[in-house]
Amino acid sequence: MAEFTEIYQEEVEEVRLTVPNDDDPTLPVWTFRMWFLGILSCVLLSFINTFFGYRTEPLVVTMVSVQVATLPLSRFMAKVLPATKFWLPGFGSREFSLNPGPFIMKEHVLISIFANAGSGFGNGTAYAVSIVNIIKAFYNRNISFLASWLLIITTQVLGYGWAGILRKYVIEPAEMWWPSSVAQVSLFRALHEKEDTKNSRARFFLIALACSFSWYLFPGYLFPTLSNLSLLCILFSNSITAQQIGSGMKGFGIASLTLDWSVVASYLSSPLISPFFAIANIFVGYISVVYILIPVAYWGFNVYGAKTFPLFSSHLFDDRGRVYNVSAIVNDKFEIDLEAYGKQGRINLTIFMSMAYGLNFAALMATLTHVAVFNGRDIYKRYRASHNAKPDIHTRLMKNYKEVPGWWFYCLLALSLAVSLALCIFMKDQVQLPWWGLIFAALLSMIFTLPISIITATTNVTPGLNVITEYIMGLIYPGRPIANVCFKTYGYISMSQAISFLNDFKLGHYMKVPPRSMFIVQFIGTMVAGTINIAVAWYLLTSINNICQDQLLPPNSPWTCPGDRVFYDASVIWGLIGPKRMFGSLGKYGALNWFFLGGAVAPVLVWILWTAFPKQKWLKSVNMPVILGATAMMPPATTLNFNSWILVGTVFNFFVFRYRKQWWQRYNYVLSAALDAGLAFMGVVLYFSLGIENVSLSWWGSDGEHCPLAICPTAKGVVVDGCPVH
Repeated sequence: MAEFTEIYQEEVEEVRLTVPNDDDPTLPVWTFRMWFLGILSCVLLSFINTFFGYRTEPLVVTMVSVQVATLPLSRFMAKVLPATKFWLPGFGSREFSLNPGPFIMKEHVLISIFANAGSGFGNGTAYAVSIVNIIKAFYNRNISFLASWLLIITTQVLGYGWAGILRKYVIEPAEMWWPSSVAQVSLFRALHEKEDTKNSRARFFLIALACSFSWYLFPGYLFPTLSNLSLLCILFSNSITAQQIGSGMKGFGIASLTLDWSVVASYLSSPLISPFFAIANIFVGYISVVYILIPVAYWGFNVYGAKTFPLFSSHLFDDRGRVYNVSAIVNDKFEIDLEAYGKQGRINLTIFMSMAYGLNFAALMATLTHVAVFNGRDIYKRYRASHNAKPDIHTRLMKNYKEVPGWWFYCLLALSLAVSLALCIFMKDQVQLPWWGLIFAALLSMIFTLPISIITATTNVTPGLNVITEYIMGLIYPGRPIANVCFKTYGYISMSQAISFLNDFKLGHYMKVPPRSMFIVQFIGTMVAGTINIAVAWYLLTSINNICQDQLLPPNSPWTCPGDRVFYDASVIWGLIGPKRMFGSLGKYGALNWFFLGGAVAPVLVWILWTAFPKQKWLKSVNMPVILGATAMMPPATTLNFNSWILVGTVFNFFVFRYRKQWWQRYNYVLSAALDAGLAFMGVVLYFSLGIENVSLSWWGSDGEHCPLAICPTAKGVVVDGCPVH
């Protein structure tokens, strides 16, 4: 008990030192600048993240960029907007003003919440957009705009109902402290400190943004090879092995480099934001998998006939090493044709892809076990204490504001469920998901939202349900790829949305933002973001020829959709073929199921070592879920993405943080936001000024990394176009 008290006091102390414990309820939050900048941020981030999501190096611009960028804009508006008061018809004698006074943190929080919705709560775009992408771009089937919009909106909004039911358990208790929200509070307070104009963050942001904007003209258009320059491929242009070792896009990335921020920040987000202990854990897992496990499995033991296929690819292959013709095994009902599948043969994965699935299994189980052995006692005691503890200072201060009525959440839940059921009943031919599948997915989401919210609120670790949901649906309803991904999205994303909603609500709780304002901003932001997501997606899917078809696109086209390629593969593996024919008795990859057991045991072994050697403090920093899940994004992420991300993250979050801490504290997050923003703006400018007219350059520097042989198989007798035969 003494141990728990010590931990509890330490964590409460972090909240006490970071979160302000005073409030002025009279401060205005419904201001013109909040609505203008909030909706503008939501629209811009929704557009940019959807737009870049289709590119080879997708960029995710998060709310941190908006937090930094909107501060000088808001202060500028506070200076120049007229303070004249006026009346509006229908509001009686109530006065309004475009400029009610200085810009305050509460407005800033609401603007950031709008932006968070625009960034898909840190994920880029709404998850369901990928369903539309694979139907139209990969399966070449049709889905209507209305069905697409309803699918995206309902999967985003359904979770708000669960959040409303659970908010009293995971928002009000002080024990549910949500570490990421505390970090956001710290950033808000740092940004609102008074500072010298000459060396202000705003000035630094504008200079860094201009540099980022200008520089991306080179890797983005004039000299694309700067994005992925491989020295070994240039030196050994006729060697498959040298190109496998040297390619940063299709191999191990040795002596490969990039001068493109989009490569550094793709998939893993900005390395300037990730703490060094997380980078170190990912480094250990990455090195262990990519530079030890994969080479041994490929060259040493030829596991699963690895040499018959490329070393690194997200494509699926037949037994002859050629890309699998999925269209040939899909019938007119958009289901598997077993007779055609028997003729075509089993699906094969590259060694990277198969190991990625195994490690995903391990990371899922490791997350649950790690939380149980390292945090289980604390979580249980805090949950019990949350029922008996007196309201803390923040909860008491929030009593000054009107609470969100429960019926708002219940109506939203009922409406989203009703619309989802209508979608599954009246548009089943487009989404495949039966009504009972929707109910089952909703029940799974509801059951898991509370325990996973508690885990997130106390440990900042959020176990995902994506693998479990697609595994379950693949077993009980195989042969239907879209039904599988819809079930996964309703089961997994509605829970994820609930947790994102609660996390933002806790931020508003700490910052004393009126709860009704938070709810309205979150709901409007989600609706706006979802609509922009599908509008941009629909435009790109219908205007760019062969989008996402990397084998049909021009050699240097950026529209390869690597994330959607992996999502498509998952729909084939779990939905069309089914886990029984991949990982079960009829499949080739049944041994990967042992990774579930390995992942469950690994954190227990670390915990035993930590218990046996308590003086070795570093043992508690060994995070097996992070280590095992380090390469979860590979593919589509490449070794060049990881190598550059680890290098830049180490420089800024270890060396600069240790030896130039004042600079890091003042400018690190600002630099990250400026690099993201400058790149995003130039990327959009290049597309609408040159890309839309197909104006391109053709020279040595526009031909990628010059590693054409990196995708070649090395097994004897395998014939693949463009590759030498061994």
